[in-house]
Amino acid sequence: MFERMKEKKKEVRVVRRIVFIIALVLLIIIGIAGFQTYNYISNALEPVDPDSEEIITVEVPIGSSLDGIAALLEENGVITDARIYKYYVKFKNESEFQAGTYDLVQSMTLDEITESLKTGKVYHEPLYTINVPEGLTVEEIAENVIAKKTDYTAEEFLEKINDPAYIEELMIKFPDLLTDEILGENIRYALEGYLYPATYPVYEENPPLTVLIEQMLDTTQANVMQYQPILEEMEQSPHWLLTFSSLLEEEATAQSDRQTIASVFYNRLEIDMPLQTDPTVLYAMGEHKDRLFNTDYEFEHPYSTYKNKGLPPGPIANAGLSSIDAVLDPAETEYFYFLADKEGKNHFAKTYEQHLANRDKYIGN
Repeated sequence: MFERMKEKKKEVRVVRRIVFIIALVLLIIIGIAGFQTYNYISNALEPVDPDSEEIITVEVPIGSSLDGIAALLEENGVITDARIYKYYVKFKNESEFQAGTYDLVQSMTLDEITESLKTGKVYHEPLYTINVPEGLTVEEIAENVIAKKTDYTAEEFLEKINDPAYIEELMIKFPDLLTDEILGENIRYALEGYLYPATYPVYEENPPLTVLIEQMLDTTQANVMQYQPILEEMEQSPHWLLTFSSLLEEEATAQSDRQTIASVFYNRLEIDMPLQTDPTVLYAMGEHKDRLFNTDYEFEHPYSTYKNKGLPPGPIANAGLSSIDAVLDPAETEYFYFLADKEGKNHFAKTYEQHLANRDKYIGN
C-alpha cells in the first residue's frame, strides 16, 4: 500500500509538471501570437510605405459600401488590411465617402486616405509644387515652368503636347473641353490656352509628363465647364471662350479693364470691325517686343487681328478666371478704341478722333 501511495504521488507530480509545461507553452504561444497580432495591427495602422512616391489611381464607383471601398484600397496596395481599416473607420465614426477617381500613394496615413475619400480631394503632402502663372503661352510654360521645375526639357514637353496620338487620347478623355476646334488648320499648338494657370502639387520626384499635362487640363475643365449652360445659351464653345479670354489676359492689367476691353471687342465684332489687338501680332510673329512698328502690323498671319477680322484661330495664352468672367460679363460701353500709356494704364475712346487725342496725350510721337 505504501508503495502504491508513493507511486501515486509520483504520478501526480509528473501530471502537475506536464500541466505546468503545457500551460507555460500555451502562455508563450499566446504571448507570441498576441505580440505578432499587435505588430500586425500596428503596422496596418501605419502607411504601407512611408517613402513611396508612386501614384496609385483608385476608382471608387458610385454606391460603394465601406466594405467595398476597404477591399478596393487593399487590392490596390494603398492599405495593408481591409478589415483593420474598416474597424478603424468605424472607431473614428467616419462616413459619407465620395465616389470618384483618386491618385493615392502608399505613404499616405489612414487619416489622409479617409479625408480624401470624404471630401473627394486627395489630402497628401506634395514633394513640391509647380506654379503656372497667367498669361503664358505653351512655349513659355515649357521653358519657364517645366524645364525649371522638373527633369524634362522644354523640347520634351513641346514634343509631347504636339504628339497627334496623345492629343487624340486627350480628346477622348476630355470630350466636352477638347473639341475638333483644337485641330484647326491654322492652330499653332492644340493645347495653347488649355493649360490652366494655377499652383499644382506634385507627389513624385519626376512624374510622367502626362500626369502634369492632364492635371492642368483637369483644372481647366473644372473652371471652364461650369459655364457650359451660359455657353450653350450664347451658342459658343469652350474654345471660343478660351480664345476670347486669352486676348483680355494679354491686354488687361485690372479686372475693370478686362470687362471694359471685353466690351470694346464685342462692339467691334458686332460691326465686323477688326479687333486690332497687338498681342495677336506678337503671337503671330513668335517674338517678344516692347513696341510694334508699322511694318509689324502688316505681317500676314492667321493669328493677326490686324490682318483678319474676328477672333484668332485659337488662344494666344492661358487665361485666368478673371478674364474668363469678363468675357461672359462684359461692361456695357460705347467704346471702340483703347490704348495703354507708359505706366500700363488703359485709356478708352468712343471715336477714332478721341483715340488719336489719347495717343498724343498719353504716348506722344
